[in-house]
Amino acid sequence: MAQTLLMPKATAVWLVDNTALSFDQIAQFCKLHPLEVKAIADGEAAQGIKGLDPIATGQLSRDEIGRGEKDINYKLKISEPKVRVPESKRRGPRYTPVSKRQDRPNAILWLVRNHPELKDAQISRLVGTTKSTIEQIRERTHWNSTNLTPMDPVTLGLCSQIDLDLEVEKASKGRPLPTAAELGATLQSATETENLGFGYDREEEKEIDANAVFAKLQSLKSTRNDDEDEDDGRF
Repeated sequence: MAQTLLMPKATAVWLVDNTALSFDQIAQFCKLHPLEVKAIADGEAAQGIKGLDPIATGQLSRDEIGRGEKDINYKLKISEPKVRVPESKRRGPRYTPVSKRQDRPNAILWLVRNHPELKDAQISRLVGTTKSTIEQIRERTHWNSTNLTPMDPVTLGLCSQIDLDLEVEKASKGRPLPTAAELGATLQSATETENLGFGYDREEEKEIDANAVFAKLQSLKSTRNDDEDEDDGRF
């Protein structure tokens, strides 16, 4: 695997300032045109770019630079990296096991109904389907539309809850906040929130209860006095 030079223009600036290499050698090593290297040396190009030391980054050795300075026809070779970084694979559609592919239309229907903000590309990444299938389910032209049942793709195992939340968050960015009418919420009037009638009723109930208690106590007291008078009469 061919190694790629990090920040070639910044590396060229450093080589121009710190070595006796020719413009052609620097251009060949940094994958630049010799005239561009000459413009860097003249201060006409790469202004404001700080030079990057290829020796410090481990992409060029001092011995290699010395060999190039001695032989104008020598072509510099990039050093082998000490750590191998695997190539990033292009992320394609999510693979769906054969046993779960029959559940994808149900998952698509669930996403379309519960998360209309999701784009077709996002749904495709989540459940591993095609845009044409999503359009058919949206427009109810799918061959099995009558038998489809909305089912959560996380429950079906087609995607993780984290992936779903991330896609929903991406789709929700920049969208205006829902209005009260959309949420079905309405503000209550001041008379409803104050509940004045409820408070007055409670006070009246307290007064009624107090009067009833006093009346009961009074009746008990009079009954007791009558009983005492009867007892005195017997003796």
